[in-house]
Amino acid sequence: MLSTLLPFLGACVVIAAVPGPSTALIIRHSLRGGRRAGFATVLGNETGVFLWGVAAALGLTALLAASQLAYDAMRYVGAAVLVWFGFQALRAARHQDVGDAAAGSAPATLSAWRAYRTGVLVNLANPKAAIFAMSFLPQFVPHGAPQLPAVTGLAIVQALFEVAFYGMYVWFVHRMKSLFDRASVRRRMERISGAVLLALGLRLALEG
Repeated sequence: MLSTLLPFLGACVVIAAVPGPSTALIIRHSLRGGRRAGFATVLGNETGVFLWGVAAALGLTALLAASQLAYDAMRYVGAAVLVWFGFQALRAARHQDVGDAAAGSAPATLSAWRAYRTGVLVNLANPKAAIFAMSFLPQFVPHGAPQLPAVTGLAIVQALFEVAFYGMYVWFVHRMKSLFDRASVRRRMERISGAVLLALGLRLALEG
């Protein structure tokens, strides 16, 4: 089991280190709502990771991979979700430009529950996460092990690992709070995260 777990954790490091929609969202929510909202977003994202892992263990993601129509429908929904959140970030940056000039620079609040729901939504709306779970997790199932509990267990391990990994982003943003609390820095980070989410959404929509 250890010989399987170590390569699996190594692969999880590579996966988590690649920037994506979840990374942009976690950083943005950490900036807007602090540690609580940031960790809630992480937990939401990892709830999605676990659910896709269970779906892969049950063979449900194979149905998505086999149906081009279902995949395209989910792809467009996922793209719309990312574009919407990107638009919200850019709009927030624009409103900060007006609000900072008129009445100070306090950032908008973000509840932990809303941050959690958004994390779940962004992950579950991504068809690539479903296909990835189907192709990635079964590779590490030990020979002869029952598929359902093994894949589900690996999904739990991946989710727990990523909670710790993405938690470092939240911790870093909190440690740099004095810098990120500056109005000009917040606006710039909102613009960057918004542009990233928009670009990822458009890429998902336009890919063949």
